[in-house]
Amino acid sequence: MRTDSEQTIYLKDYAPTPYRIVSVDLDFLILEENTRVRAQLTIEPRPETAPGTPLVLDGDELKLDSIAVDGAPLALSAYLADANNLTLVEPPHRRFVLDTQVTLDPEANTKLMGLYRSSGTWCTQCEPEGFRRITYYLDRPDILAPFTVRMTAPIALAPVLLANGNPIERGEAGDDMHFAVWEDPFPKPAYLFALVAGDLGSITDSFTTQSGRKVDLAIYCTHGKEGECHYAMDSLKRSMAWDERRFGREYDLDIFNIVAVSDFNFGAMENKGLNIFNDRLVFAKPETATDANYHGIERVIAHEYFHNWTGNRITCRDWFQLCLKEGLTVYRDQEFTSDERSRPVQRIHDVQNLRASQFPEDGGPLAHPPRPEQYREINNFYTTTVYEKGAEIVRMLATLLGEAGFRQGMDLYFERHDGEATTIEAFIKVFEDATGADLSQFITWYLQAGTPQVSVSDSYDADSQTYSLTLSQKVDPTPGQPDKQPLLIPVRFGLIGPNGSSMGWSGVSGGTVRDDLILLDRDSVTLTFSGVANKPVPSLFRGFSAPVKLSSGLDQADLLFLARHDSDPFNRWDALQTVSTTLIAAAAKGRRWSDADADGLRQALVDTLENPQLDHAFKAQAIAIPSESVVGRHIGSDVDPDAVAAARHDLIATLVGPIAEKLESQYDALVVPEPYSPDAGQAGRRSLRNGLLNLLTAGSDRGNALASAQYHAAANMTDRYAAMAISAHYWTGDAPALLGDFRTRFAGDPLVFDKWLTASAQAPDDGVIERLRAILAAPDFPRTNPNRLRSLLGAFVMSNPTQFARADGAGFRFITEAVVEIDKVNPQVASRILTGFRILPILEARRREAGRAALEALKSQHILSRNVGEILDRILAG
Repeated sequence: MRTDSEQTIYLKDYAPTPYRIVSVDLDFLILEENTRVRAQLTIEPRPETAPGTPLVLDGDELKLDSIAVDGAPLALSAYLADANNLTLVEPPHRRFVLDTQVTLDPEANTKLMGLYRSSGTWCTQCEPEGFRRITYYLDRPDILAPFTVRMTAPIALAPVLLANGNPIERGEAGDDMHFAVWEDPFPKPAYLFALVAGDLGSITDSFTTQSGRKVDLAIYCTHGKEGECHYAMDSLKRSMAWDERRFGREYDLDIFNIVAVSDFNFGAMENKGLNIFNDRLVFAKPETATDANYHGIERVIAHEYFHNWTGNRITCRDWFQLCLKEGLTVYRDQEFTSDERSRPVQRIHDVQNLRASQFPEDGGPLAHPPRPEQYREINNFYTTTVYEKGAEIVRMLATLLGEAGFRQGMDLYFERHDGEATTIEAFIKVFEDATGADLSQFITWYLQAGTPQVSVSDSYDADSQTYSLTLSQKVDPTPGQPDKQPLLIPVRFGLIGPNGSSMGWSGVSGGTVRDDLILLDRDSVTLTFSGVANKPVPSLFRGFSAPVKLSSGLDQADLLFLARHDSDPFNRWDALQTVSTTLIAAAAKGRRWSDADADGLRQALVDTLENPQLDHAFKAQAIAIPSESVVGRHIGSDVDPDAVAAARHDLIATLVGPIAEKLESQYDALVVPEPYSPDAGQAGRRSLRNGLLNLLTAGSDRGNALASAQYHAAANMTDRYAAMAISAHYWTGDAPALLGDFRTRFAGDPLVFDKWLTASAQAPDDGVIERLRAILAAPDFPRTNPNRLRSLLGAFVMSNPTQFARADGAGFRFITEAVVEIDKVNPQVASRILTGFRILPILEARRREAGRAALEALKSQHILSRNVGEILDRILAG
């Protein structure tokens, strides 16, 4: 294998640049054949910089057209220029203006980083290091400067010209050209630069801030899609109001724009005042978008807006601090969605995502701390550890400090660091200063990789009415971190008595307990509660108060008791999931459940369905049987995906058989009347109905007919897609016909095509790989579009373990062959798909070796990008 530059960057080597950029003036001449970029950078040496120190600017695939300092062209001996750097050998030891010009080819930019053209629209993506593909610059997040941007373009091709900040001038430029000038007065790093030029439709609205300022809002999109942008606009306005209420954060510019584009490597980007979105997270109408799509739009619109303060006004000093903005902002968008919808259900969704993606990352060859110490390719660290685990760390901080203490710390954070590029240490320090708390141990969460494993044992003495609870923690070694330190783990808890109600106690000794919170700050702690009238069942980590794996020591009877009686919704759900997972895992290893075990679980599911105090959305989560991937991770080693799939299907059939008529009756009663609404009430009802359809399709003779009937009768995409996807997942007799009809019915909509690709990729039959090969080979398949590739290949590696991890290695070879081709045009997408191989360590030997053989062939036979090369090396090293 050969990759491009393999230089490793280390946090310990951080140092400020010798020069800083005071202001930036950019002039873009956008033409169909190319784009000329003139950059005038006002630069000055820092006080400690010695005269004669070279100035080295970053570039990426650039070619310099001209260069001048203070208006005077430079002699060839005064600078060095290549595709990746521009060096001024001996710049002036004073403030000066560097004037450069480069010419770009946006149409040929398939990496979708820097300036590129998507379906006729020019747009940018600069995080993390894309600005250096636009012009030579000190392209790092600690270089903050105000930007003024002038764009000139043909009126016919680009009547819309947008950039960061506020518009200050526009007009005609002759020869059917026009121009626009935008000014962003807030100093920002280059990764937040944005430009959009094209022929776009739009919807407009406005928002009045808490101080009475009017902010003009607009969402720009492909012509004809304006009607699908209204939910995104509504989500934006609700986000702005929520941030004022919850965190006191008011928007600071006169205008806020969103642009939806079809080719985008990420979900969206928070560029100051000009958010650029993948169109799948903007467009929605009932005929083509599911409830999950509406939920995703609401969440991501909020996330990118919230970045205005947690990411833009306060940004990262360096990319090692990425979780400073992303983890904090994910926490904020989770809280927003919890307030807008169902808090318990949102918490379940968040934890499902964490367990499905972050726990495997933390427990495998790609493990890294939320703040890593080194990297070769920063794009590979946009991970669930940085985002989702980062959010869990912020949530623990809020739990430890309480609502008032956390708000005091956040207020001080905004006051102290506004306009700065800062660090994790500075973030923790504001909470210490605001509340007086000692968080010196807590910061270890940011510095240490791995998921803590907490084990529990307990005992009860009836004579003394004392209850002892022992909690022990450990973290397994991870790459580069063999030795682990004990973490400060907040454990929300309750003690449930025999009658199902919470029990009190008169005193506690042996550790720190604050109301309903245990602080586990050592390897092990034993707490003794006095005045406990009966032996309780402990309810631990309520609301999932810390991102840990819990071995509770509870048997099935205790878990089902919690599922019926626990006042904490998350733990009720988790108890049912744990029972199901344990039964499937044991059966996959040859130890099938007893009739009593199945009867107990079945009755708990029925009790949940019939409980009028539980909402539909929660019931849908509670009755869902854990996926094959969840069970495989629970087993942890020597996993045979085929055995897991068979055991899961067997358990569903065992549970459903005796109650199929009851379930079908409830399914029929849950029909949602039209018109469609994405509100939480209707969405919850559909979710439960489709959850019942899933059980019936897998576990009863009627399932195939029910799914087919729902598909054809559906008046909205949620119900139609659910029926097709469930049929495909279990590969029912009608599945091929439903997939074929769906493909034909929605042939003209790319985002609905993505749904068909995902459902196709999840089919578990042995013919799926050849069908996917045929899809990829079709002349009209858009091989450079990230959405299409993620929907097909990403769904296959993440959601089809029996076929991806086939014993003959065919699934592994299929993906490595695809990665080779994708890597040539878009290394970011290729490396993300390759991360699916992180499951290798838990597979049984034959599959594990087949996967390694596919990776070794990839390494030895191909020239790979830095993105793919780093992921490949880390997986093989594990």
